[in-house]
Amino acid sequence: MLQEESDLSLIIAQIVQKLKGSNLYSQLERQAWASLQRPEIKLESLKEDIKEFFKISGWEKKLQNAVYSELSVFPLPSHPAAPPEHLKEPLVYMRKAQGSWEKRILKSLNSMCTELSIPLARKRPVGEQKELLNKWNEMGTDEPDLSLFRPVYAPKDFLEVLINLRNPNYENGDSLSFRTHLGLIQVPLKVKDIPELKECFVELGLNIGQLGIDDSTQVPPELFENEHVRIGQKVLAEQDSAAAQQYIRQGSPTALRAELWALILNISSQPEDVLYYEQLKTNVIQHDLLVDSLIYKDVKLTASNDDYYFVFEDYLYQVLLCFSRDTSVLSHFAYNSASPPKSYIRGKLGLEEYAVFYPPNGVIPFHGFSMYVAPLCFLYHEPSKLYQIFREMYVRFFFRLHSISSHPSGIVSLCLLFETLLQTYLPQLFYHLREIGAQPLRISFKWMVRAFSGYLATDQLLLLWDRILGYNSLEILADIWCTYTYSTNIEYLLRARYCAGPSMYTGIHVIAFSVSNVVRDSTPYDNRILALLS
Repeated sequence: MLQEESDLSLIIAQIVQKLKGSNLYSQLERQAWASLQRPEIKLESLKEDIKEFFKISGWEKKLQNAVYSELSVFPLPSHPAAPPEHLKEPLVYMRKAQGSWEKRILKSLNSMCTELSIPLARKRPVGEQKELLNKWNEMGTDEPDLSLFRPVYAPKDFLEVLINLRNPNYENGDSLSFRTHLGLIQVPLKVKDIPELKECFVELGLNIGQLGIDDSTQVPPELFENEHVRIGQKVLAEQDSAAAQQYIRQGSPTALRAELWALILNISSQPEDVLYYEQLKTNVIQHDLLVDSLIYKDVKLTASNDDYYFVFEDYLYQVLLCFSRDTSVLSHFAYNSASPPKSYIRGKLGLEEYAVFYPPNGVIPFHGFSMYVAPLCFLYHEPSKLYQIFREMYVRFFFRLHSISSHPSGIVSLCLLFETLLQTYLPQLFYHLREIGAQPLRISFKWMVRAFSGYLATDQLLLLWDRILGYNSLEILADIWCTYTYSTNIEYLLRARYCAGPSMYTGIHVIAFSVSNVVRDSTPYDNRILALLS
């Protein structure tokens, strides 16, 4: 009991310390001073009167939302004396693997820099600055020669690293079950089984209405949809981010989604936020980075060739170029197993006082990175708001999809969860695919790394991301592929005698929300779900 109280006090102290540097803290301080002039504020009950003023004026709700937002990214509980690196990642072999992976990425980046004789960063000439500023909203029309540039890495390269990941302290002997050796991921991490997933995702129960199913044309709107929309409007009126997060677990109405996501992420477009975005834009105009070409290349290879997202090409350049300059993103490395890469001022190699983070946000883009932004363009059309939403989504969720860690929402755990579920509940299919050289994880890995962006229709993808925000977890991603196999012609897959590559699966359409089938019922064939699949 005393330990719990001590842990709670430590969490409170850390959150208070972080909020002290925020704009909200300054606003609260100004409001508190201003309230002293009000006649209802009495000296003998000063503390209670100011608290009541905050409650009536709505500032208490804003503070609650800020605290709730901080709690959503707060590191998992650990020993008070744990060193900083333990807070980033408690397992030593995971930290070493991440460190080796980072060195490999940097080597690839430096090799490209040397081969092309291009500096990591340079100041743009005045003429080039003016040209970029004039075409800021039309960057998609520019066709720079990117033929010599290549992505630093692709998801398949990252998968090979995860496949070779091992715990040196774990005996891989005869005591292990045969099932353990079937999957590609061979690390002993605890992942949820079906009963635990049911308990975790209880709102996905069969007796609870869901957008994506119960708002179909076959279901009268008065049975679920109308009431769900009414509740959503009330949640927005209350401006309570905790209530919004609970509400969105059943899916968000299309008309309310943008506001609900902003509320959950505690994003509000204040003048200072717009100013901050303009400062980032100025940094892009003034300086050219090598990663800019990687961003251009990635957008051209992915979103520009997508039927849903090609129209947002300009937005993607604006957001991603600004993101690469945003040093506030560095704060997420406190709970990220990764570390921001460093570069040195020319001629000062190895001298720490001349070291700088490169890129400034510490994140090197990879093949498919722009697809994290693309779906958000359907919801937000104001660049600074779009940027804030993406940045918050990244530091809460997306960074875990391309870093090596033991976190339950980390990509290693997601892969292990996926393989474990498929081996447990569809062992015949899993073993058959493995025998013909079509390891399921090799097919589905790039889907999970992109959070299914680019692989699901946008309306379905947004329904999926509703649940990610609602449960503050990426674990739901690992269930989709299992549901997918439930909802396809399993007999066809079992008859397959060779692997035609991942493309053999991509033509089959699946509703994103059908992920709930796995956690709703371990029975492979649920008529209610299958009836909605095309």
